[in-house]
Amino acid sequence: MLGGVKFNPKDGASGAGAPSLVMPVCAASYTVRTSAARRGAVCRDGDGGEGRRWALALLAAGAAGWVGLERLRPPPLLIRVTAQEQREAVQAVAQAEAPRVLIYHTHTYEAYQATETENYKPTEKWRTRDENHNMIAVGDALARALTARGFIVVHDTTAFEPPTLSTAYKRSLAMLGTRLDAGERYDYWLDVHRDAYSESYRGANSVETEGGSAARVMLLVGKGTGATGSGFDERPDWPKNLELAQAVTEAANALAPGICREVKIKSGRFNQHISTGALLIEIGNNRNTLSEALAACPIIAEALERAYRARN
Repeated sequence: MLGGVKFNPKDGASGAGAPSLVMPVCAASYTVRTSAARRGAVCRDGDGGEGRRWALALLAAGAAGWVGLERLRPPPLLIRVTAQEQREAVQAVAQAEAPRVLIYHTHTYEAYQATETENYKPTEKWRTRDENHNMIAVGDALARALTARGFIVVHDTTAFEPPTLSTAYKRSLAMLGTRLDAGERYDYWLDVHRDAYSESYRGANSVETEGGSAARVMLLVGKGTGATGSGFDERPDWPKNLELAQAVTEAANALAPGICREVKIKSGRFNQHISTGALLIEIGNNRNTLSEALAACPIIAEALERAYRARN
């Protein structure tokens, strides 16, 4: 008995055709081929529950013979992927690895110096609800420049100033909390503002770049200590935010000398306690034009990219 099959070698030499086989009674049988007849029968294994298929190979020569039991290998699994699916898969991986940025504007209505070609209806001095002339327009330009550099950008255009400007940070913080609760995570959390001009500012109010006259920029980092020193219960990791702000400033000035003023450190929190990578960016001031602010955005985008690549 070999492999569950009894073989009588005399049958192989009898000239009567295929040798005689005695199969055990079970729910499974096998492919049986003889060297004489090359005939066979197939039955899938229904007894062992393992879904296997076996083959019995029989060689008969003279008065002797042997039986070989061989497990058939399953055919290779082939998965065909279309070119479109390949592109989508590559894109999905790239997006998973791409840096993510949230842009928002706590002081949404801040606006620039009005001109004949860049005029707007003010809601109050240096402010407008017109999204083509307030910080939404600047955020859009920065978002486009970052997207062109491979960033995934979310631009929140919510107006946080109404009903009163003094409580705008509470409303922008509520928005940030909602996003965090929803599982959103970003490498950069950028609150983009327009600064107020100060006589203490040194040098020109703009710089000449390849894209024309560009507004100067300043990054602000909050320590969260408060004006009296008691501060907030939750405070930013301001040294890490400062390190990032300085890296962006240096990168921007390497691209367009003088475009960034020195980083300003203040005692306020400015919602920067939500995460490292949270920065307040002042793009120009009220004596700059909107065009000058927009011209600064590609430079800031490249500086942000350089700072990110240097750390990742």
